[in-house]
Amino acid sequence: MGHGRRRGAGGQEPPAPRSAGQDVEADPEQVARAIALRLLNHSARSRAQLAEAMAAKDVPVEVAEAVLDRFTEVGLIDDEEYARMLVRTRHAERGLSRRAISVELRRRGIDDDLALAALDEVDDAQEAQAARALVRKRLASTRGLDPQVRARRTFAALGRKGYPPGLVSMLVREELAAEGADVEDEGFAPVD
Repeated sequence: MGHGRRRGAGGQEPPAPRSAGQDVEADPEQVARAIALRLLNHSARSRAQLAEAMAAKDVPVEVAEAVLDRFTEVGLIDDEEYARMLVRTRHAERGLSRRAISVELRRRGIDDDLALAALDEVDDAQEAQAARALVRKRLASTRGLDPQVRARRTFAALGRKGYPPGLVSMLVREELAAEGADVEDEGFAPVD
């Protein structure tokens, strides 16, 4: 025989190699583990997100729960730490308000008690400071436009980040006044 493929017993070709994903499809527990490990390899996930991914691949609920329990036991899943990390990054990096972060935590399946505990890490003063920084940034990017337009765009930007209208109104008035804009004559009314 030349350099061709080796033949197995009886002159037949050996079975084609299978990927790891194909090997685990027969065993729901292995499928569940593979799903969880693949997702956790990319970034932290909540238990609910992993359960959802397993359900999408038709992993039986009892098998998924057993795998998730084991992953929680060994520390690969920690919803409490995940919630705290999400609060820190969303507030510091994206400037989201506690309200907006709360919505995101709920969407990711974080228990309400864990979410509240994590959100307690951002107090009123920190939230107001973040809002003020966003107002300044937004107003700086609209310098030269009509004050009403600047205010409207700033309200919209901070509203999308979940900040309360009353706080945004107060901060916009203060920052425009600091720039010398006559906010009383511009018809700014606090929004509650």
